[in-house]
Amino acid sequence: MSDIAAELAKLHTLKGADYSRQVERIARLGNFHPIEGEDGIFSSGSESEDDYNNLLNAARKAVTHGYKVYILPNPSKTQSPDFIFERKGTYRPYELKTITGRDSVSNRLEDSIGQCNRVLIHLMVNYKASLLAFSIKHYFEQNKNAIEVLIFKGRKSISVSRELTQSKSFYGLFMKNYFK
Repeated sequence: MSDIAAELAKLHTLKGADYSRQVERIARLGNFHPIEGEDGIFSSGSESEDDYNNLLNAARKAVTHGYKVYILPNPSKTQSPDFIFERKGTYRPYELKTITGRDSVSNRLEDSIGQCNRVLIHLMVNYKASLLAFSIKHYFEQNKNAIEVLIFKGRKSISVSRELTQSKSFYGLFMKNYFK
C-alpha cells in the first residue's frame, strides 16, 4: 500500500493529463476498502473524520447518479479533495461543500480554493437559484484553477463549468436547469 497522503500532495504540482493520471492512480491504490452495507462507495479509513456522515450522504447521492465513489482521507499537512468520483473510466476529484444554511454558498466556495479544482455542492436546503448562480459565477472569477461546480439538489445533478459561467446566457441556462 502506498502513502496516500504523499500521493495526494502530488496533485498540487501537476496539471492537465498528469493531474488526471494521478487522480486515477490514487483511486487505484490498494488503500481503499468497500464500506459495509454500501454499493459503489469505498473508503481509505476516513470513517473517523468529523464530517464523515456528510461525506457518506453525498457519496450515496453520487452513486445514484452513476458514480463509483472513493472517500479520501484528510491528511493534516495537505489540502486535498474529499472524493474521487469515477464514471465510465473517468476519475475526477471533488471537494464537498454541504449547504445547510440559506446564505452560505459563497463562503463555502471560497473555503475550497486551493483544495481542489472541482467542488460538489450538496444542497440540504432550498436555496435561491439566482443567489446560487451569482455565487458560482463569482467563485470561477476568484479561482482561475476551478474547472467545475457540481450541484446535488434533491434527485438532480447540475454540472456548471467555467465556460458556462462565461456565457452571456449563463443565468438563464442555470435557472432552466435548476428548476427543471
